[in-house]
Amino acid sequence: MTQREIRSEPVAASRLSQAQIGQWREQGYTLVTGLIAPALQQQLLDLADATFPAADSAAADKVTDFGSNGALVFPSPHTIFNEITLDPVLLQAVADLLDTEISQLRITQSDLWPKYGRRERQSEQDNRDQRMHVDYPNHSLVHPPRWETPEAVELILYYSDSADCGGETAVVPRTGSQDPAYRWPIIDAPGIGDLRFINDRAAAEIYLSETAPEVAEFRARLYEREARVAYRPGDVLLYRHDTWHRGTPLKQGARRLAHNMTFRVASAEWVSTLHPGWAWSAYRESQFLEKLIGAASVQQRCVMGFPAPGNPYWNAETLAAVTARFGIFGFDPAPYASSRGS
Repeated sequence: MTQREIRSEPVAASRLSQAQIGQWREQGYTLVTGLIAPALQQQLLDLADATFPAADSAAADKVTDFGSNGALVFPSPHTIFNEITLDPVLLQAVADLLDTEISQLRITQSDLWPKYGRRERQSEQDNRDQRMHVDYPNHSLVHPPRWETPEAVELILYYSDSADCGGETAVVPRTGSQDPAYRWPIIDAPGIGDLRFINDRAAAEIYLSETAPEVAEFRARLYEREARVAYRPGDVLLYRHDTWHRGTPLKQGARRLAHNMTFRVASAEWVSTLHPGWAWSAYRESQFLEKLIGAASVQQRCVMGFPAPGNPYWNAETLAAVTARFGIFGFDPAPYASSRGS
């Protein structure tokens, strides 16, 4: 069958259109370009290119199959990484999708990592050719709520071109409230319930055909419906924890650089943070965390979990104490003083 391609649509005036927001809310994804300034993209691309082994190097075979293994995660000693993670235009796009304010977002993941093209899989947990899945099991302690009330946005910011390296992300667009592909609950995948976790597509589907044939038959229809993201540098795929999707193989010898981020609404405390807590980055000699908090906007601090103006945390004593800690790094107490609790 001819593989359906998804191509990005530009944003206008740095905001998602109602059509793009509607596509995410109804179909489970939208692919856009223009959210991140090209100059910022290039700075982070240069950093990533210098951080990770080239595709044709021996060191590439030793790189972790998913994630940067802490090399480029939030918060980072590299200012450009934090700048893109907390980019106001990007945060506004996420807030628009969730129909909330930026101050009500919380970041739970930001990781830029390489994926390399290999001829064959290394094990049944290989990330080369993924099984069809949803992401909520290793992000949330529960199950996503009703489709109409999403609580999180995932995104992939691409720094490579699918025409060069392949590895297109495949998604299954939702076609409406009665779409059989999105039957409730969304549990028909390895690693959910009593189904053993297997990442590799071929191994996963063989296992399911033997142990849960009805699930395997259901999933066969998901693969038939998948559409592939023909990504280009600067494209951003915004999707959901309950969107069926998967990673596909890269061309042999290629390297793809992509940046995964996740944001939740503040009230969804059951959506876990994938990295060590942000405060763990204190005490570093460069004091990059302290400088980040000092320089960030009020909204950006909120996204990190810093108490917002008006939060009961704030009183004369706490305001003075936090200013004593971060004032030297540029922290302005005025927004918190004007609305602090009694």
